[in-house]
Amino acid sequence: MRNPRMRSLLVSLLFAFTFAAVGQNTKPKLTLDEFFNSVSFDSVKVSPDGNSVIIAAERADWEQQIFRKELWLYRIAGGAGTLVQLTQSGRDKEPQWSPDGQWIAFLSERKVEKSKDDDAGGDTDTDKETAQLYLISPNGGEALAVTSSNEEVHAFAWAADSKALYFATRRPRSKEQTDEHKKEWKDVIQYRGDERGDVIFRLGLDEALARHAAAGSKEAPDSEKDSNVTPGAVAIAHSDLRLEQITIARDGKRLAFLTSSVSERQERVEQIEIYLVTLAANAAEVAPTRLTTNEAVEVNLEWASDSRHLFFQINGGSLEKKYEDAQPRLYSVDADSKTVERWFASFPGEVVRYMAMPDGSVLCACRLGTEVQFYSQGGPTAPLVKRDGWAGAYEIPAAAQYSPRIAFAHSATEQPAEIYIADGPDNLAAARPISSFNKLFTERELPKAKPYRWTSDDGTPVEGMLMYPPGRFEAKNLPMFVFIHGGPQDADGNHFEADWYQWDRMAATAGWLVFEPNYRGSTGYGDKFALAIVPEIVSGPGHDILTGVDALVKDGIADPDKLAIGGYSYGGYMTNWLITQTTRFKAAVTGAGAVEHVANWGNDDTVMDDAYFLGGLPWDSPDRYRSEAAIYQINKVRTPTHMVAGADDVRVAVLEDYLLDRALHELNVPSNLLIFPGEGHSLDKNPWHGKVKVREELKWLAKYGGVGN
Repeated sequence: MRNPRMRSLLVSLLFAFTFAAVGQNTKPKLTLDEFFNSVSFDSVKVSPDGNSVIIAAERADWEQQIFRKELWLYRIAGGAGTLVQLTQSGRDKEPQWSPDGQWIAFLSERKVEKSKDDDAGGDTDTDKETAQLYLISPNGGEALAVTSSNEEVHAFAWAADSKALYFATRRPRSKEQTDEHKKEWKDVIQYRGDERGDVIFRLGLDEALARHAAAGSKEAPDSEKDSNVTPGAVAIAHSDLRLEQITIARDGKRLAFLTSSVSERQERVEQIEIYLVTLAANAAEVAPTRLTTNEAVEVNLEWASDSRHLFFQINGGSLEKKYEDAQPRLYSVDADSKTVERWFASFPGEVVRYMAMPDGSVLCACRLGTEVQFYSQGGPTAPLVKRDGWAGAYEIPAAAQYSPRIAFAHSATEQPAEIYIADGPDNLAAARPISSFNKLFTERELPKAKPYRWTSDDGTPVEGMLMYPPGRFEAKNLPMFVFIHGGPQDADGNHFEADWYQWDRMAATAGWLVFEPNYRGSTGYGDKFALAIVPEIVSGPGHDILTGVDALVKDGIADPDKLAIGGYSYGGYMTNWLITQTTRFKAAVTGAGAVEHVANWGNDDTVMDDAYFLGGLPWDSPDRYRSEAAIYQINKVRTPTHMVAGADDVRVAVLEDYLLDRALHELNVPSNLLIFPGEGHSLDKNPWHGKVKVREELKWLAKYGGVGN
C-alpha cells in the first residue's frame, strides 16, 4: 500500500516545481505588432559641456504611414536626468550642437506649402518635402527654419564661433533658367545632362534670426521670390560634385567637405574625395583644394582637436593600392602636408564607428567576431587599449568637446538597444541608460543565441550565430531557418535589432532555430577573410553556408528534413544562388537579390564593388558574370520561393525580382512576388511595407516549411 504522507509530499513538491516553472515563464512571447513598434537610433550628440544629449530616434507611425524621425533631449541634473521630446514634426534628423551649446541645428523634411506664384525659382512648384536647415533652442520652443529653398540641403556645419552656419545645396537655378529649361525640355529627363554640382553657402546666425523675427506673417518681397538662394546666404565655394558632408576645424580656419557623384551612384571612385576650403574673414568665395587622391570610398569626416588632422573612414576601396574591399578602416590626413596615417592598423577586425576625443586619442567601436567593443588608441602607432565594458555591441559613439563624458547605443541579443552615458571610456561598466524606448522587449520572452563555429570544405574556419526558439535554448533536432545577412561587408553577432531586415527574433519565436552564417566576405574576421569572396561572389560564400548547414545536421542540432533559407539584398543574392545548388530547403524567402550580374551592374548605384567582386567589367570577365549567376542554373530549383522588392530600388533593380518570378513561373515552382510602391532598397518610406513583408514571409515558411503559425 502506498504511503499517503509520501504521496502528499510528492504532490506538494510537484506543485512547487510547477509553480516555479510557471513563474519562470510568465513573460509572454513577442507578437508581430510589438516587434514592429521598436525604436531605432540614427545618431546621438553630446553637448560641448557634456551636460546634455540629443538623440535622433526613429519609430513607425502606422496612421501617417511614415517612419517618424524625432529629436529627444536628455539633461543631466545632479545624479539624475530628464528625457523630453524636442521636436514633433516626425521629419527631423542629423542634429548638431553649436560649439557654444546655445542652439541645435538639424535637417527636416517638413512640408512647405508653395504655390506657383510663390515659386522661388527651383525645379518644382508643388508641395515640397525637401530637407531644409532648422534651429531649435535646447530650452525648447518652436523650431526656426533658417534656409528656404526648393533645393535640398545636402550637408551643413556650424562655424567654430557659433556665429554662422555653412550648408551645401545643388547649384541653384534662377527662375528664368528654370522657366527656360521647362520650356525646352518639358518633362523629359536628361539622365546625365540635368546633373549639376553643389555650392557651399555661409549664413550668419544673427542675420537669420533677425530675418525670422521680422518676417512674422509678412509676405516675402518679390526680389526674394525670384531667387532660389536663402536670403542672406553667401556662396563661399562650389564643386562640380555633390557634397555628402561638411566639417569645420575647431580653430575655425578651415572647412573640409566630402564629395560624391551628382547622380548619387558610385560609378567612379575619383568622385569620392576630401577637399579643403580656407575660410576667409570676408566670406569671399575661394577655390577648394583636393586633399585626397586614391581609390577609396571615404566616409565620416571629423577634425582632430589640433585643427590640423582630419579623421576619415574607408568603407570600400583602398588607400594603399588599387580598389579592393577590405574591412572598413580608419585614417587621418595632415591638412598641411597631406600625409595620411592609418589608425588601429594592428586590429584584426573592422572599424565600425569612431569618435575623436578631446585629448587627441580615438575611441573606436570595433568588430571582432560576433562582438563590437570599444578600443582606444592614443596615436597611429600607439598600442591599442580594449575598454572594459559589457558584452554585445556598442554603436554610434559621441563625445563632448569640453568634458570626458561620452554617449552611445548598446545592445545584446536579449537586451534591446538604448542610449547610455558614461563619464569617459574608463567608466563604461558604470554607464547608465538615459532612454527606455524599447522597454517592452525586456518584458517579453526573447530567444537566446550563441556563436557557432565550423570548418568550410576548403579548411577555412567560419563562424555564425544560432538563435533558438524561446524556451528551447540548446535543444536538438530543431527545424532550421538559414538567415543570410546582406552586405556582404557586415556580420551577425551579439546585438539586438528588430525590423523588416533583421527579423530573426520573429522567426525564432515562430519555432525556428535561426542560423546566421558569417560567410567569407563578412567583416570582423580579418582582411584575408573579407577579400576571399573575390571573384566567386556567390559560389565561394555558398560553400561556407552549406557546410555550416551540414555541420549543424551532423551535430544533431538541425533537423535535415525541416530546412528553410532566406535573406535580403546580398542575402537575397545568396538565397537565389543556393536554391539552384540544392533541393534540401523546403522553403525560401528572398528580397532585392540579383539573379544575374550584367543588368544589375548597369543599374546598381555601387557599380565599383560589383565589378570588383566579379573580377572585372562585364566585357572583361563575361564567363564569371555567367558562372556566378543563378539565372543560368535556375532550372534546378524546386524550392517554393517568396520574393519581395521595392518598386524604386536602384541598388538591386526590381527587374531582378521580375526575372526570378518569371523563371519560377515557367518552371511551375510555387512562388509569390510582392512589390512595394515608392520604396527603394531600404524600405524606409512606409512602415506597413516592412510589416507586410515579414508577415507574409512567416506565413510562407509556415506553409512550405511546416513551422510556425
